[in-house]
Amino acid sequence: MRDRNLLLTLVLLSSCSGVEPPPDETVATAELIYVTNEDSGDLSVISSRTHEVVATIPVGKRPRGVRASADGRTLFVAVSGSPKCPPWMSDEDCEAQTTDKNLDGIAVVDAVERIVTHVLPGGSDPEQFDISRDGKRLCVSNEDAGVASIVDIDSREIVAEIEVGEEPEGVRTSPDGKLFYVTGETDHNITVIDASTNERVTQITVGHRPRDAVFTSDSARAYVTSEIDGTVSVINVASHEVIETIALPESSRAMGLAMAPDDSRLYVSNGRSKTVSVIDVARNEVLETFEVGERPWGIGMSRGGKHLYTANGPSNDVSVVDTESRKVVARISVGEAPWGLVVAQAP
Repeated sequence: MRDRNLLLTLVLLSSCSGVEPPPDETVATAELIYVTNEDSGDLSVISSRTHEVVATIPVGKRPRGVRASADGRTLFVAVSGSPKCPPWMSDEDCEAQTTDKNLDGIAVVDAVERIVTHVLPGGSDPEQFDISRDGKRLCVSNEDAGVASIVDIDSREIVAEIEVGEEPEGVRTSPDGKLFYVTGETDHNITVIDASTNERVTQITVGHRPRDAVFTSDSARAYVTSEIDGTVSVINVASHEVIETIALPESSRAMGLAMAPDDSRLYVSNGRSKTVSVIDVARNEVLETFEVGERPWGIGMSRGGKHLYTANGPSNDVSVVDTESRKVVARISVGEAPWGLVVAQAP
């Protein structure tokens, strides 16, 4: 409420004085950062103006992927009743844990009231997802089933299931709304889905264990992280071809991606190497790599491009990075094992 009142005050002052409020200040007061906390089962709400947690919303078991509607009034959070099975855990130990498929789904959160209103079906073990450009459907990765589920938001039904690469994780909608990209961790590929027909178009081989994908604003190119290789694949979207592979510094574990608003810079969270790499998009070259926190995974950027945010799982906090100085200017304590992150318009 304080953020909204401040924004209204700025607008009223500007209309009376004829002087517009500074763009960065107006944008900052109109944004919130949402962070999923996998182990505590909740969503942290952070003010972009004060860099403080202003609310914590219980959402369900193992929340990971998170997205916001265009107007910021609705949040979607992937929750899962499947146990955590890290790569070093044996199959026997993983299978011995309790699984409750009744807890799988996409929690729908009213961002104004800050409560879960209902849970959409999300297929088996939903991990990440994205929203169609018309705001009517979700494309959800079902990690343990090797499929992507298409969920109709209004009817609350799964309307299609598409076979994708094994252990799918990252999902992105192209800015033009034509395609869904789904990463396949074990098959080391991207499955391209036609967003209008829900049909698989093709699969593109990338590096080992792809985690995330992002598009340039014109949908001409896509970038895909490969955790094991420590690389970023550059894809020509029209031809479905990898046209270049960007090598990150040694020991990088490429995870999440965030594109600058003007498409000039691409930011890569490098997981256990504790760093973020900055890529010059015009030249596809690494400009700099700097430390941000313990195992940064989820990553997002303010709409004005002034701040970058990373969710640091083991240290239960979020790093705030000034993109001009590339320095961490704040660390914000959140819930247990922060995983996903999205920056959204305040409702």
